Parts: sequence; structure tokens; C-alpha cells
Amino acid sequence: MFVPFIFFFALLLIELIYFKVADKYNITDRPNHRSSHNRITIRGGGIVFPLGFLLGAFYLKWEYSYFITGLLLISFISFIDDVKPVKKRLRLLFHITAIALLFYQLDVYHLPFYWIVIGFIFILGTINAVNFMDGINGITGGFGLVTLITLYYINKQVILFTDEKYLIISIIALLVFNFFNFRIKAKCFAGDVGSVSLAFIIFFFLLQLIIKTNNLTYILLLLTYGLDTATTIFFRIFRKENVFEAHRSHFYQFLVNEQKMPHLLVAGLYMFVQAIVNIIMINFFSASAVILALSIIFATVAFVLLRVMTEGTRRLFTVKS
Repeated sequence: MFVPFIFFFALLLIELIYFKVADKYNITDRPNHRSSHNRITIRGGGIVFPLGFLLGAFYLKWEYSYFITGLLLISFISFIDDVKPVKKRLRLLFHITAIALLFYQLDVYHLPFYWIVIGFIFILGTINAVNFMDGINGITGGFGLVTLITLYYINKQVILFTDEKYLIISIIALLVFNFFNFRIKAKCFAGDVGSVSLAFIIFFFLLQLIIKTNNLTYILLLLTYGLDTATTIFFRIFRKENVFEAHRSHFYQFLVNEQKMPHLLVAGLYMFVQAIVNIIMINFFSASAVILALSIIFATVAFVLLRVMTEGTRRLFTVKS
């Protein structure tokens, strides 16, 4: 019998044990000039995401073994990166291997080669986008929770595309993490291991859904993070900045650092907007490439105008000497 409460308390215990380990070995995040926080905080609390999935795999007799192997690989290199910086090429190798295993699990290698290449690039970019967006309390845990609950609803009420037990376990892992992170003073941050593994898990379910329905419109489940990341990259390129250097140019960072809005309010706003997008998409959108394209264009224009009106043209477009 599948008992969610057992998984909740098991993952809660795992998280508490990790806090002890992280504290002993100084796996912490120390504030710097780019930070949106001002106190030393445990890093890597998102390790509960891959461990939760692994725990579920033991219970469910190793279904999705290739995906889980990829998840463990990408989580391992991300956790090492949380402890000590890893060379970019090595990290990229692990990411590509994990995505290759994900694609093998989903049996997509029969598709034309260019679709495979596009898929690799898109997933790599999105994983990094989720990682970059993990900069304030509650934002990644909140976004992940909205996304996975939406996927659970679709799986339950719209079309069956995956084993719901894995969705439930992933949601439980997020609830455990959010208990310690969705606070004014967070007990822990997700770390690379959390943000990267969460993105990988979301993509697993999302690709299952898209393959089952042949409906690319479900990409809109990633809209809020996608808009913030894409527009930030655009403005940084316009200002002739190195997009690979650390920064605090995201819109959520502007709201927290410049406008002094509380972390949880900003995180809540991102959750609310994404939830509204999800509701509209499920109830009113069809599987149409035209609708998807028009939706992305409209949302992008609206978001850019919002940023211009709130941040100002000087901040967004002035080239630094």
C-alpha cells in the first residue's frame, strides 16, 4: 500500500540528517555582494528531491531506471559543485549524459536528429535557467510546487501520462523542502543539487506529457522562469555584459534588492502568475503551434513592458563602460 505520510516523515528525517552533515562539513552559503540574503545558510537542502525520487524507486521496484540513473548523475555532480566548484566541462559532461539517459528512457531517439539536438540544447538551457532563478527564499520551491501540482491535476483529470505515485513523492519532497525554505529566515537553500535535480524531474514529467499528447503548449508550464531568464539574457547582451558571469539582473532580484519587497511576496507573485497561466492553458488552449507562438509573443512583450516601466530604460539598456 502506498502511504504518502510515510514518505513525508522519511524525507523529513532525511532532510534533518542532511542538516547535521552540512553543518558539520560547512556546506553553507555565505552572503556576498550578489546575494539577496544576509546570513549564513545551509546549502543543498534540495538534495531531498533526488533522494525522494530514489526512495520512491525502491518502493516501486525501479521503474524508470534510466531516468533515475540520469537523475543520480546530475544530482551527484551538482552536489559536488555545491561543496567545491567543478570545472564547467565536467559539469556539462554529466548534464549531457543525464539528458541522454532521459531521452533513452522516453524512447525519443527515433525522432529526426535535429529534434534531438534542439531537445538537448533546450533542456540544458532550462536546467541552467532554473538554477539561476534560485536566488531568494521560496521561489524555486514555490514554482516547483505549482508546476508539479498542475502536472498531477493533468494526470488525474485530463490525461494519464505517468505513474502518479512519482508525482506525489516529488510533491512531498517539495513540501518538506519548503517547510525549511519558504520562510523569512530560511533554514536551507536548495543549492545546485536542488535546483538542477528539480528541473530534471520536472522535465521528465513534462516530456512524458508532451509525448503522450503531442501538445507543445504544455511548455507554458515553464513560462514565468523562462520569461525572466530570457529577457535578462537579452538585456545583458544589449548592455554588452558577459552572460556567463554571476550577476543580480533578474527581475525577481530587482524586486527584492532594489524595491525591497519581501522574498516570500516575490516568490508568491511568481507562483500566482504561473498558476494563472496554468489554469488558462488547461481550460482554454488547444494543441496549436500558432496559439503557443502567439501566447509566448504576447507574454514576452507584456513582461518586457513591465520591466521597462518598473526598472526603467537606464538600468536595462545603459551600456556599462
